[in-house]
Amino acid sequence: MLNQRTIKETVRTTGVGLHSGRKVELTLRPADADTGIVFRRVDFNPPVEIPSSAHVVGDTRMASVLVKDDARVSTVEHIMSACAGLGIDNLYIDVTAEEIPIMDGSASSFVYLLQQSGVEEQDAPRKFIRVLKDVEVRQGSGANEKWARLSPHDGFKLDFFIEFNHPAVDGTMQRALVDFGDITYVRDVARARTFGFMQDVESLRGMGLARGGSLENAIVMDEYRILNADGLRYEDEFVRHKILDAIGDLYLVGHPLLASYTAHKSGHALNNELLRALLAQPDSYEIVTFDSLGTAPASYVQMMSREWAQS
Repeated sequence: MLNQRTIKETVRTTGVGLHSGRKVELTLRPADADTGIVFRRVDFNPPVEIPSSAHVVGDTRMASVLVKDDARVSTVEHIMSACAGLGIDNLYIDVTAEEIPIMDGSASSFVYLLQQSGVEEQDAPRKFIRVLKDVEVRQGSGANEKWARLSPHDGFKLDFFIEFNHPAVDGTMQRALVDFGDITYVRDVARARTFGFMQDVESLRGMGLARGGSLENAIVMDEYRILNADGLRYEDEFVRHKILDAIGDLYLVGHPLLASYTAHKSGHALNNELLRALLAQPDSYEIVTFDSLGTAPASYVQMMSREWAQS
């Protein structure tokens, strides 16, 4: 049987929020089977629990933000991406402020934390959402058109195209295909960093965003070039980070997907709209489990040995 997984031990770290600039303590704790990924604002009394869900995403400006009453947890996409990439189904994520720390701008620090804790297999079948027919959402038209689509696929793959019309971005590949039947999340996706443009910083900070951004936690560009002395980690790091984000955004559906995701200039808002469109059409998906490893998608069966072997 392909079973659910949590972590073995509690692990902690500290960092700053990319948008808030506030220091935050992050604690990852094991959770029982069928708990899901649950964020907890432990600076509230009593603590406020926000289960990860596409329906509680209340803000998508530059990040995916979960909202419950007066409590918010912002920038959840990177840690959700790490959980998806390592096959973690159940986890408590305690935070002492409104935003998950940005760390180095990628998911690699969260991968390290999860691997440091270790994985615990649980006595319950892992549940998947199998997409049965195409579901697509679109915004804009012409040069401003953006779209994202989920299609049936016996596994999980993502095909993403970006277009920024910037010399530093144009000089790299702007389309990437990641098929988890062929690649590993830890090596091929997790280290891709978020990126931004110097000319946007003032306006973003005026909106209360990017207050914690720096060359230590993002790829930063002026009008012509990349300002980071160490350059890029992947030759297609820009689009690869968009894939990292999409993996995290899509995991907010509550279970791993059996689907092919294709996107053209998509972002957090459109990714969330896509999940809501999927969930609004009960005939477009089904919940499945696998009684034997032989009938399960190979990419998910291989995940344990392939991803956790790199700890």
